[in-house]
Amino acid sequence: MPVFAGIDYSLTCPAICIYNTKDGTFSFNNTKAFFRSNLARFKLFEDGNVFGENHNSWKTDIERYDDISNWALDTLKQHKVKKVFLEGYSFGSTGKVFNIAENTAILKYNLWEEYIDIDIIALTQIKKFATGTGNASKEKMYEAFVEEHGDLDLRSKLTPRSTNVISPVNDIVDAYYILKYGIYNEKKK
Repeated sequence: MPVFAGIDYSLTCPAICIYNTKDGTFSFNNTKAFFRSNLARFKLFEDGNVFGENHNSWKTDIERYDDISNWALDTLKQHKVKKVFLEGYSFGSTGKVFNIAENTAILKYNLWEEYIDIDIIALTQIKKFATGTGNASKEKMYEAFVEEHGDLDLRSKLTPRSTNVISPVNDIVDAYYILKYGIYNEKKK
């Protein structure tokens, strides 16, 4: 049975959503979501099918990129993922865009070395698929997720003191929709 993953990759709060087709019909409840964060409360987080951990310490940017990539690769290999759907670069990004590109390039290279197939999906396609609008906000993405999975409240589970949609909630939701979009289009092939 194929195992797929959607990855919302970043320097601060990367998230991976994994679906094994033997686990039943696709839904968030039948996936496993993983994320990394620097917040102490997520040092070793587990709640149902959501798992979090802290980043390791690092001294150089390349050490940081390598560590994040190794975390992602270990997670994918542990679940025998053979196909990854990865969000493409946001062309409106500002700030450390070269760092983001370098970080992502290391992941792509390591996936290639492990023979894990990668499909890159434009952020606008994912947002349009989830909400009907290609420039949807984090809040609109979360609203679509809640509408689809009314019994789940990731925000109160992960960020109970915030009224906004923040990391890791928005990262998990993005990883979920990257995965869902990828599987949807995989069936059309």
